[in-house]
Amino acid sequence: MLRTTFGENINMAMDAVWSHRFRSALTILGIVVGITTVVTVGSLTTGLRQGIVTFFLEFGPDNIFVNRVSGDPSAPGTLKEQKRKPILPEYAAYIKNAAQYVDDVAVQMFVTSQTSGLITAKVPGFETEQMFLSGFSANSFELQPLALREGRVFTEEEARRLARVVIIGPQVASALFPDGRALDQLITIAGTEYRVIGVTEEAKGGFFGQNGKDQQVIAPFDTLQQRFPTESRILLVAKAKTGYRDDAFEEVRSLLRRIRNTPPGAEDDFALSTADQIVKNLDQILRVVLGVSIALASLGLLVGGIGVMNIMLVSVTERTKEIGVRKAIGARKFDIIVQFLTEAVTLTGLGGALGVVISVLITLLIGALVPALPSSVPVWAIAAGFSVSVGIGIFFGTWPALKAAQLDPVDALRYE
Repeated sequence: MLRTTFGENINMAMDAVWSHRFRSALTILGIVVGITTVVTVGSLTTGLRQGIVTFFLEFGPDNIFVNRVSGDPSAPGTLKEQKRKPILPEYAAYIKNAAQYVDDVAVQMFVTSQTSGLITAKVPGFETEQMFLSGFSANSFELQPLALREGRVFTEEEARRLARVVIIGPQVASALFPDGRALDQLITIAGTEYRVIGVTEEAKGGFFGQNGKDQQVIAPFDTLQQRFPTESRILLVAKAKTGYRDDAFEEVRSLLRRIRNTPPGAEDDFALSTADQIVKNLDQILRVVLGVSIALASLGLLVGGIGVMNIMLVSVTERTKEIGVRKAIGARKFDIIVQFLTEAVTLTGLGGALGVVISVLITLLIGALVPALPSSVPVWAIAAGFSVSVGIGIFFGTWPALKAAQLDPVDALRYE
């Protein structure tokens, strides 16, 4: 009785694929495109997520952010959010004194060109618009520590006397001081001179490799509030006591509703968020992006699968006499099914492997051409891409394999 090993089935499958290599290549083209799309998108979204997660977790796991608008505190927000009352600096002291589960509250202000005109920083011979001007209360650095390349942060005493001192990001330092000597230098921002007392380290993570902290210029809150009295983009950072962040979150919400006279039953007229909540919202967006890419790639996989089924049916017809001979010398139906399924899986597996290789090369190429776009190839994407391609071979190869197994050996031997 004829029996074939797994290795012999693989060899027969490879011989069949190679003998019709051009036809096989056209057949698996849809699979290659589909797998390449899924793995590439998965790789890019994974790299992007890693950068953004790192960015937000640096904000502090116990911190609660109070803002008038959802999202970026320097952005104007939606039309509905623009109608809300601004967040007032006085809320910080009220929350700190009234809240049981809050250790401290910092105040931050973001100066924007929409409300304060074009903001530039310059020194003799150099100028940059690529900067973000922010005002921090001195205790902000305790709630959100800054990694400094050189220098120091400003003190409570400097903040109280409205000192004109700033801490600048590395990109601002490079733009204004190419020689690397930024410390203790004077820079002019929106017509006012400030002394540089610190330069931050390059920030970790970010959006598409960019982190706004690298372009940030931080001055004492009261100093900037005096200079820009109409600026209303205020952010409060409330640090919860360790282990009580959820309690502090609800406590801060209740206190804000009380001080802002929010009617019972009305929705909040402010935005509360934490770093992990922002990451969860990001994950939902990335899942949608990945889902859409999978849906689009599925069309290519469907076309490829139908092509595999078609080519396997043709192969069964072309090799009818071979099937009859194998059955005549003792091959069972199971052996015929395994032979043709192995051939189908080999065909789609090659397509999947080729798609994975192409996607890895594309990801590496994008990473080389666009260093700002973080990209990495996760193991799950490679495993999923290859597994899906093998699954397609099994699914679309089953009917041709069953059809081959059902052939009558006598009729098959007579087939011309």
